[in-house]
Amino acid sequence: MFLNISEYLCRKISALTPVAITAVASFSALGLDTDTVWENYQNLKSLITPKQIGEHIEWVCALSDPLSEIKEALRSEKSKYRNLDDSVLYGILASRKAVEKAGWTESDVFGINIGSSRGATALFEKYHQEFIETGKTATPSSPSTTLGNISSWIAQDLKSTGPEISHSITCSTALHAVLNGIVWINSGMTDKFLAGGSEAPLTPFTLAQMKAMKIYAKTASEFPCRSFDLQKTENTMVLGEGAAVVCLEKGKKENALGYITGLGYATEAITHGSSISDEAESMQKAMKMALKNIPPSEVDVIVMHAPGTIKGDMSEFRAIEKVFGNQLPMLTTNKWKIGHTFGASGTLSMELALLMLQHQKFIGTPFTTPGKPRKNLQKILINAVGFGGNAVSVLIEK
Repeated sequence: MFLNISEYLCRKISALTPVAITAVASFSALGLDTDTVWENYQNLKSLITPKQIGEHIEWVCALSDPLSEIKEALRSEKSKYRNLDDSVLYGILASRKAVEKAGWTESDVFGINIGSSRGATALFEKYHQEFIETGKTATPSSPSTTLGNISSWIAQDLKSTGPEISHSITCSTALHAVLNGIVWINSGMTDKFLAGGSEAPLTPFTLAQMKAMKIYAKTASEFPCRSFDLQKTENTMVLGEGAAVVCLEKGKKENALGYITGLGYATEAITHGSSISDEAESMQKAMKMALKNIPPSEVDVIVMHAPGTIKGDMSEFRAIEKVFGNQLPMLTTNKWKIGHTFGASGTLSMELALLMLQHQKFIGTPFTTPGKPRKNLQKILINAVGFGGNAVSVLIEK
């Protein structure tokens, strides 16, 4: 008897070797060390502020001055780092911290997949402008703007000898990197994998693109991005920057922060290149695949993708209602606080999920009702969706 593809994938996923998350690290407006990140999540203040981007003042979630100094110190650390895009530097800083936490050394062989939605967009814009003005471009313009830059430079920095992968699948890039890492581990080709995403999209051209789609926040308020506010009457997406990575290891580990016990992914037919269906069919399929045989009532929290757009937030909520019915978990997101970091957003959401599991404390949004409170947090689902109708869901538990 032949299986359809969904049945086949669900059976394969059910047979996955347990994969432990032995470290998580990030570099964003939330901070560089985990304690600072958690401290920032404790208050209900948005980190989104006005900032000069090109010739305009824009609402964005940018690095603080001290964090920018850390980034520039890395740029000055070696001459070969001077021509690197911020997206590469963010990835290096997060990755250094992660492998240190996990206890990995240069003798460890591990894979690396740090993806990005846009890659080195700031450098690309700079070199393209120079070309328009002079008809020429600088020697580093090609190697420094390739999408594979992030993983390859992180491998150079960490002196890694394992496989290196880079990719872009728009805003679900980081969670796709996690999927890749788990597949490599389950293939037996490596026991460890560093996975995540990095993004530095605070550039004039990127912001102009978001505004052209009429999804960017216009209103200045205490919360410029009203992610998962289903009552909003205008789009409120805001861009942020940063990187987040996780260290994945095969089997049970004493230092595990949590375990990945469910994976789901799907792509739906679309009628517009930047949107999904009204009930996010791809997200429904991804969540169902991630849950496998787990009753919906066992999921305590969903960290939503929720980009802050009217349609994006509502369609994801409808998808969750379709899958969970009247057994809705507590719902949250972090984009109201740090903006949308495109390809890095999935693992930044995973970091929030892991911190909630560790501290046994739910972090909600300041303008929505989270749902029925849970006494203990055991299972958390993380969602990501990208342009082109693709969606990913990852289930983690203690």
